[in-house]
Amino acid sequence: MGLSTSVGLSGEDRQKCSFTMPARATNLNKHGAAVQITRDLTVGSVVQLRNKNGGQASARIVALLTASNGASTYAIEFIEHEGGATNFWGISFPSGSHMMSGQCQEPQS
Repeated sequence: MGLSTSVGLSGEDRQKCSFTMPARATNLNKHGAAVQITRDLTVGSVVQLRNKNGGQASARIVALLTASNGASTYAIEFIEHEGGATNFWGISFPSGSHMMSGQCQEPQS
């Protein structure tokens, strides 16, 4: 089951017009998410996200995932050097240390 939430998103669109608007974030993870928005964004551009608790983080648009009916879904990744992204979603994600090459490993005692 994928996690999703509403966020505020601001930045500049492909036409260099500034915007601030609500967006839907899906597939939440500790590195970013997929965001659905009705703006045409440029891959590589940086946007600002605001969560429901008022937390803010910068993220880079890394890919256009889908576009239909005037809405586009973009993959975003947090810009790591900004500490605000550490727990932006308010969720504790597994560290992944129990996974190796896609195979679950038994915990060592």
